[in-house]
Amino acid sequence: MTNQESEHRRIVVETPTARREEIHSEAVQYPERRGGVSSAALAAIVIGVVALAAIIVLFVLNQQQTAVNDNMTAQQQQPPQTIVQQPAPQQPPIIVQQPAPATQPAPVIINGQPAPPAGSTTSSGPDDSTIQAAVDKKFSDDPKLSALGVTATVMNGKVTLMGSVQNAADKSLIERVVRNVKGVKSIDNQITVSGE
Repeated sequence: MTNQESEHRRIVVETPTARREEIHSEAVQYPERRGGVSSAALAAIVIGVVALAAIIVLFVLNQQQTAVNDNMTAQQQQPPQTIVQQPAPQQPPIIVQQPAPATQPAPVIINGQPAPPAGSTTSSGPDDSTIQAAVDKKFSDDPKLSALGVTATVMNGKVTLMGSVQNAADKSLIERVVRNVKGVKSIDNQITVSGE
């Protein structure tokens, strides 16, 4: 709805010969004012609220970053800690030797030939227990070798050396001594040099 008002005016017109009065009436219509906020004012309010929210978020993020920077500064001011790791002492391996089985398998006859007697071997060299005994004797007879604490195990003529020595010369000496034992086919030298 619109509001309508009428406006009356009285105008006097004077001419050199006459004077007259005229009355003018006008009806003026004003649009009805709604109670509320115009769209321009509403847009300004929304923009203001968004800007305020952005400022608050930036302030909070800045406070968090300041806290992180303070923590980093505090950590950098502390002297660095030195951690020294020392290797654990290496225990010499425990070697368990089992005796050969007491029972011998029945002889097998191939191509009509009897099997060799039970006391003889088909290999050309000594068996593992003989080689083990000879290596152990070499180690125990030499005071320098027995002090090193190196162990040897024999399997099918292959001697595995294990332990730790102070220098490469001791490692080579042990290998040369074992290589000179009768029946040794190969050596797996796993001795570590800790002094160099």
